[in-house]
Amino acid sequence: MAQGGEGGEGGEGGEEYSEGEQANADFKDKMNGKQLLDSLKQGGYVIYFRHAETEKDYADQVTAVMGNCSTQRTLSEYGWNQAKMIGEAFRKYSIPVADVIASQYCRAWQTADLAFGRHVKNGDLNFPKAEDYTDEQVADMKARLIPMLTKLPPQGENTVIVGHDDLFEAATGIYPAPQGLAYVVKPDGNGGFELIANLLPEEWMKLGQ
Repeated sequence: MAQGGEGGEGGEGGEEYSEGEQANADFKDKMNGKQLLDSLKQGGYVIYFRHAETEKDYADQVTAVMGNCSTQRTLSEYGWNQAKMIGEAFRKYSIPVADVIASQYCRAWQTADLAFGRHVKNGDLNFPKAEDYTDEQVADMKARLIPMLTKLPPQGENTVIVGHDDLFEAATGIYPAPQGLAYVVKPDGNGGFELIANLLPEEWMKLGQ
């Protein structure tokens, strides 16, 4: 179970939990351990990862240039290891993955590539070019992510999304912290979804134990 409380990429911070951070801290898994693993192996889930840990945590969406990693926050050595750890667990337990979708930010697609060896970039997972979002920008982030969270994966497969904190919060009300945290999402086939569990990078390998 992950705990919130970290400053956001969208410029959030402070000692008090935001509503999204509190929702993350309060979240209770509906499945875990071997039960969750067995269910994931049957497919039908969307797994949303916040990218692995970066060297620093700061809002870079105003100055970031897509395709130029030097203008963006980059993964730390620990973040690289987190991503590899996630991929190792998926391979060990033969968790089936069809599409691997990542934002165009280097820290997201590199997390995807290190973990799963492949990715397709999708700009709908990118931040708006602002540090303080308007209500319209939050609504836009939600409108872009919800279709991905509600789309059923191919039969017997799971979909992996590697994105960012603020988009997930816009869509679910939950601020996913720390970096590397994943939420397992179950689309219902009718345009809705249920949040099933969250896992830290090191918890994937423990699923079968």
